[in-house]
Amino acid sequence: MASGSYNVSRAFPEAAPQQNRPDNTAFTQQRLPAWQPLLSAGTVLPLFFGLGLAFLAIGLGLYFTSEGIQELSNYFQNNRRYSISRDDEQLSGLTWALHHPAQECKPYQYNRQGVPIAPCGSVANSLFNDTFELFYQQANGSLALVTLDKGGISWWTDTNVKFHNPEPVNNSLCKAFSGTAKPPFWSKTACELDPNDSNNTGFVNEAFIVWMRTAALPTFRKLYARIRQDNFSAALPQGTYHLNINYSYPVLGFHGSKKIILSTLSWMGGKNPFLGIAYLVVGAACLLGGILMTVVHFKYRHRNEDDDDD
Repeated sequence: MASGSYNVSRAFPEAAPQQNRPDNTAFTQQRLPAWQPLLSAGTVLPLFFGLGLAFLAIGLGLYFTSEGIQELSNYFQNNRRYSISRDDEQLSGLTWALHHPAQECKPYQYNRQGVPIAPCGSVANSLFNDTFELFYQQANGSLALVTLDKGGISWWTDTNVKFHNPEPVNNSLCKAFSGTAKPPFWSKTACELDPNDSNNTGFVNEAFIVWMRTAALPTFRKLYARIRQDNFSAALPQGTYHLNINYSYPVLGFHGSKKIILSTLSWMGGKNPFLGIAYLVVGAACLLGGILMTVVHFKYRHRNEDDDDD
């Protein structure tokens, strides 16, 4: 029989050297106190019924508030090839990206002469360009222009964080866009989107920013302007109005439609019934679950009591 030494510390961990053992504390030895809830019928059922009633109340409030608000179809902005056809680095104002648009912008990356397009991509190229003028017919028959404020219609994070213009050259934004071309469907360059307001032109034009935030559904709304100036800032008085439309955006090619919606605002914003419906569905599900569990509890309660007696 072969002889040899036997390593006791490997066979019996409790015989290992003292310095290799963890500290004898409640944390290292996993002896911390713990609390485990007992999910009995008396605690679960009231919770489900309470949550269900709370969600139903909130859902009804949101839904009827949305319905009380007075107020482009078949356009799939969520199409993957369409939605990724943009260059966020270019839109953030990086000069080198201005002249080297991303590959995702194809086929609107360069024009036929090989000049880089700014802003590039299908989303920017399809910018909505209809314009509107709203007039109120006064008692004497004359028309009063209702000022449409196009400021403050985009998300603050988009206007102040995500979108930036390139650095102006000699105090001229158009010179910064020199060496680039406008999108094919645009009638003017980016630096001329709002020549009357230097803070609302180029990539920081709010109408452009609103359009660049693509919609998830084929029927969607884009905020065009707010009525919050002059004599119509409080509300539009009852009467006759005239709307002049400069129809420039074609939709017949994809069987789409366009609508003008005049809407009021509530404490929850514009008309949006989805949130109220979502709360109603969750509340109804909680109540239904509570009712089913109550039925199961009373049906099998006596069976559990008989088992405990045995």
